Amino acid sequence: MFGGVPSVGPADVGPDAILLDVREEDEWVAGHVQGARHIPMGELPTRFPEVSALADAAPAGEVVVVCRSGARSARVVAWLTQNGVDAVNLAGGLGAWEAAGRPLVSETGAHPFVR
Repeated sequence: MFGGVPSVGPADVGPDAILLDVREEDEWVAGHVQGARHIPMGELPTRFPEVSALADAAPAGEVVVVCRSGARSARVVAWLTQNGVDAVNLAGGLGAWEAAGRPLVSETGAHPFVR
């Protein structure tokens, strides 16, 4: 648990997991998980139908929410849970993902990094 919300570590995220990246655009461009869905935290209320559809399509029925350190994503998980979406936080965020040797991609073609 991180901030009182359900969490998973990078090693526990399977290949079929639905990842929702809630970081800002510049953070996303620098580096993100291949196949993750990008919806910045501030846009979630207006784009909630997209998030709900992601959860409905998730094989395990849950969405793994990610940010840089796990703090913003923990807040998002709490909000999503209150709104009926089964979501979990990526403990330690993309920093922990990268430290665990999990791959990242960038939008620029440059070496990806967590920003």
